[in-house]
Amino acid sequence: MLGNSLSTLLLAAALAAPTAPVLAQAPTPPAISADGTLLSVSATGEATRVPDVATLSAGVVTQAADANAALRANAAQMNRLMEAVREAGIAERDIRTSDLGVSPQYRRGDGQAPQISGYEARNTVNLTVRDIADLGAVIDALVAAGANQVYGPNFQIGEPGEAHDEARRAALETARARAELYGQALGLRVRRIVSISEGGGFVPRPMMAMRAMDAMESSPVSPGESTVSVNLDVVFELGR
Repeated sequence: MLGNSLSTLLLAAALAAPTAPVLAQAPTPPAISADGTLLSVSATGEATRVPDVATLSAGVVTQAADANAALRANAAQMNRLMEAVREAGIAERDIRTSDLGVSPQYRRGDGQAPQISGYEARNTVNLTVRDIADLGAVIDALVAAGANQVYGPNFQIGEPGEAHDEARRAALETARARAELYGQALGLRVRRIVSISEGGGFVPRPMMAMRAMDAMESSPVSPGESTVSVNLDVVFELGR
């Protein structure tokens, strides 16, 4: 009985004892040789491509004396616009409504409170054109169908993976060349890469059009070039 009582007391004491907080461990620094030196280098690599995808927005704004009339007029005109969008070959997945609403319009006079003079209805869609050669004709078709607001286009690289990889290789080669330069100045050599971290993005660069377009055929469009850039922070170990 005494043994059982002692075990019970010890268990109760253990449960009642305050628990030491568990501290998060700091990241372990990279292990280097005793005679090694760490060198951190930042480098940027770029790859240029002609964009093959364009995005733009198009819409209809209508006005009427009351909100219902403004919205009905807008719907009729917008239906014609959407029909033209589909006839231009834009897929459903590349059509997205971005703004739809009705708002009052005000008349303001000197010394008088604003008075509602009518209503404005608006409907805007975002479009993705995956064949830039058709972009000028698409814009012309939108305006002919009643679009009175067109914004864009913005050009993109549809599949940027290959360009990103080219930029990564260029950035890494630049970083290694710089590390070797520092090493030679110090009488050391590059032993290995300790760590690499990456960032990057697109930099649009207006250039000449891919091909000349007859202004009578469609609106002239110049896609220019887009530059994919990758920024690397590379840590090297130097030594003798």
